[in-house]
Amino acid sequence: MIVFFGIALALVILAIVIWLLLARKLREKYAAMWLVIGMAVLILGIFPQLLLWLTSALGVQVPANLIFALAIVLLLGVTLHLSWELSQAEDEIRRVAEEAAIARAEIERLDARIDRLERAGTDPSDPGLRQSSP
Repeated sequence: MIVFFGIALALVILAIVIWLLLARKLREKYAAMWLVIGMAVLILGIFPQLLLWLTSALGVQVPANLIFALAIVLLLGVTLHLSWELSQAEDEIRRVAEEAAIARAEIERLDARIDRLERAGTDPSDPGLRQSSP
């Protein structure tokens, strides 16, 4: 019964990941991790004796302890990776916000110059009115 649950869980994970990839709701770099997890669960579901062999090879007392330890390591790795991604995104957002502020200031400066020229009744496209620096 538990073997069928493991196989069914793995197939559900793989189907969801593939659907999310095809719908472009999950990026490939994240999908790779979930595909590996799904395949590992599928392999352990098909060959449950592999978990027993790994448990004895690693010197773990109970197979459930090995699964929990691997799950904790996996979750720590995912958390670290997502924290790194978040830091990268924050840096990119800050850079784009700074560039937008600089562009906004330049647009406001140019709008003010055009307004001054229009109020003076001169043509802003007149080459004689161009300044070399603001």
